[in-house]
Amino acid sequence: MKRRVEIRIAGIGGQGAVLAGEILGRAAVLNGKYAVQTASYGAEARGGLAKSDVIISDGKVDFPLVRKCDVLVAMAQQALNAHLKDLREGGLLIVDEGLVKEVPKADVKVLKAPATKASKEALGSELYANVVMLGVLTRATGLVSVESVDEAIAKSVPASMKEANVKAFKIGLNLAQRMTT
Repeated sequence: MKRRVEIRIAGIGGQGAVLAGEILGRAAVLNGKYAVQTASYGAEARGGLAKSDVIISDGKVDFPLVRKCDVLVAMAQQALNAHLKDLREGGLLIVDEGLVKEVPKADVKVLKAPATKASKEALGSELYANVVMLGVLTRATGLVSVESVDEAIAKSVPASMKEANVKAFKIGLNLAQRMTT
């Protein structure tokens, strides 16, 4: 049986949800899997809802839209409120605990990561919180390898931002290691 995993990374415009989805999709392909990535965002340049849907499969993806996600990454309270209904029962919810203050009761596994705080403390900017969350997602799910995400980051961000993004990814890996052990 072919495995198909549906992931939604949701946030507010400017948080980098779309870039995180692009990196994840690229990493899946580098791991020899099939992947489809789609994105949508509000008309606002910043502040509107944004989401990136990624489907990772062992076989060809015949339907490219997320029906019920297996994993939801919520980088803001508004994103969680809008997308929690799309997370399947028993799925994995990863939230930025500094920006998501209220997680409604649901039959899902919840991981709370201080992504924005960690990004600001380690890198001097909240800009890398999306890649911190990608590190948490990678370690918590094992859907893609650490090496493939490192390579995907290098191919997805400007050279001048590669080092900071790789560092943010490693911060997320370490956060997830502490949360799951």
